[in-house]
Amino acid sequence: MGLFDFFKKKEAAPEDQEALDKGLEKTKDGFFNKITKAVAGKSSVDDEVLDNLEEVLVTSDVGVSTTLKIIKRIEERVARDKYLSTSELNFILRDEIQLLLSENNSNDFRQFEYGDHKPYVIMVVGVNGVGKTTTIGKLAHKLKEANLKVVLGAADTFRAAAVDQIKLWGERVGVRVVAQAMGSDPASVAFDTLQSAVANNEDVVIIDTAGRLHNKIGLMNELGKIKQVMQKVVPNAPHEILLVLDASTGQNAFEQCKQFTEATDVNALAITKLDGTAKGGVVIGISDQFKIPVKYIGVGEKINDLQLFDKKEFVNSLFK
Repeated sequence: MGLFDFFKKKEAAPEDQEALDKGLEKTKDGFFNKITKAVAGKSSVDDEVLDNLEEVLVTSDVGVSTTLKIIKRIEERVARDKYLSTSELNFILRDEIQLLLSENNSNDFRQFEYGDHKPYVIMVVGVNGVGKTTTIGKLAHKLKEANLKVVLGAADTFRAAAVDQIKLWGERVGVRVVAQAMGSDPASVAFDTLQSAVANNEDVVIIDTAGRLHNKIGLMNELGKIKQVMQKVVPNAPHEILLVLDASTGQNAFEQCKQFTEATDVNALAITKLDGTAKGGVVIGISDQFKIPVKYIGVGEKINDLQLFDKKEFVNSLFK
């Protein structure tokens, strides 16, 4: 299986679907409990039900602007159909969320390909603690399973723990890791990683970066320098700038997305730790507000629990 074949989304395997359903349990339980309370004692969708539903969506971390879009769509359906029962609300809500997501991102894994780049370079960004290094390890595992040659670059040189963690993942999944001494120049690590990937004819390079957000100018300069240095080896690198966000941080994930998209050209998102939180609504809101494809979701701690994101499967699982 080649790089392109791997990223053409297949139908979800039963075990993947099961992991997705299980990973969304907390979000689903919280969401439906709130909806049940919102429509209690009502037979039709009226203004009060819509107000209550708006509150449900906002408190489920869908975000205010995305919530208002969804409510407006439901209002239009109520006006068009004249009468909608509260029992129909779940079906309508599911349809409108799916429609909204499908309109927002033209890219989806059923069509997505990496193109002709070799090595294909992924630069991974995100604040410390969001599961960045774990996501890199799990992604490397997926790619290696697809018989691709992968190399990891430990360019978060400000934390010894980050370098050690990525080395452990390299050993665990059986991929090469390029690292330098603690405190080395991150751009130098990235340069070395790409040079060795070209020399070894490797397919994918994944570069870890430091997750400090306290100084956006510093972050912007650092990421810009890493990109410039990589392009000396591989023109147009990185091909993907993957921002990792922790779903359990709720509205903080929106703020992190805003900061990183202003600092660099993020073109892919990974949303982690969905299994540990009831805040899975952030996937819907972030996808809508930032118009950046959510490409991966983390639905558990096992090595195979990083999944390719499929909007339809996600929303169907949420409404099961």
